[in-house]
Amino acid sequence: MGGLAPPHPPAASPTPAAPRARPRLVFRTQLAHGSPTGKIEGFTNVRELYAKIAEAFGIAPTEILFCTLNSHKVDMQKLLGGQIGLEDFIFAHVRGETKEVEVTKTEDALGLTITDNGAGYAFIKRIKEGSIINRIEAVCVGDSIEAINDHSIVGCRHYEVAKMLRELPKSQPFTLRLVQPKRAFDMIGQRSRSSKYPMEAKVSSGRETLRLRSGGAATVEEVPSEFEEEASRRVDDLLESYMGIRDPELASTMVETSKKTVSVQEFACHLDSVLGEFAFPDEFVVEVWAAIGEAREACG
Repeated sequence: MGGLAPPHPPAASPTPAAPRARPRLVFRTQLAHGSPTGKIEGFTNVRELYAKIAEAFGIAPTEILFCTLNSHKVDMQKLLGGQIGLEDFIFAHVRGETKEVEVTKTEDALGLTITDNGAGYAFIKRIKEGSIINRIEAVCVGDSIEAINDHSIVGCRHYEVAKMLRELPKSQPFTLRLVQPKRAFDMIGQRSRSSKYPMEAKVSSGRETLRLRSGGAATVEEVPSEFEEEASRRVDDLLESYMGIRDPELASTMVETSKKTVSVQEFACHLDSVLGEFAFPDEFVVEVWAAIGEAREACG
C-alpha cells in the first residue's frame, strides 16, 4: 500500500473574467422655464429618462412634454430624439397653459408636422408657412395636442394623430385642445416657425452618444457616420412628406435595417417584421430605399 501515489487534487476551475464595468453615465438637466441644475443617471429609454427628471425636480413624469438638448428654447432642431451626446445638457419642457382652438379644414392638408415624445404625448414640430394652421395665431410649434373634438389622443403615436387629422372632413369645423410648454419670460411671445427646415442639428458632442431605444436597453455608441446622418435626414424628410411626422429615431432604425438587406424586396420584408405597425405603403418603401442609396453614393 505504501507504493500508491496520493490522488491529485481536483483542478481548480478557472476564475471567470470579470465583466467589463459599464461606465457611469451622469447627465445634467434643468427645467426649460428655469430651475436649479439636477443630475440624473440609470435610465435606458425615454420613459425612464422622464421619470428620472421628474424625480430630480419633484414633479410627475406626465408633466414633461418633451426635452431639448443644450438649449432651453422651444427649438425643434435641438429636440431630444434617439441619441444623447455624453456631454449634452438636457432641458425638460413641462406643461403650461391649456388652450382650445376651432379650425375649419378648407384644404386637404392642415400644414402640421407631428412628432411625439416617446412617452404618450404628440406635439407640433413644424407649421408650414401659408397653411391653415399658420393663419391661427394661437397655435405654436411645441404645443402638445391633447384632444381632437374632445377625444383624448394622449397615448397615441405621432402617425396615428397625423392620420386622424388627415381624415377629418373638409368644410367642417373641429376643435383642438392644446397644451403649450411653460415658458420663461424671455421666451414669451415667440412663435418659432419656419417654412423650410435646415438639416437637423447634431445632438451629440464628443465621439460617443447614448442611444435610447423604444424597445431594449440604451447603448453607448459611436457618433453616427456621415452616411448614417445623411441617410437618416433624407428618410426623415420622406416621413414628413408621406405621413406628416418627423421622427429621427424611426428614420435611424430604417437606415439600420437597410444595412442588413441587399434588395428593396428584402428591405420591405425586414421593415414589416420590425416596424409592421406603421403599415408603410409600397411606394414609400421604394422611395426610402432609393433615398438611402443616394445618401450612400453622396457620401462615397
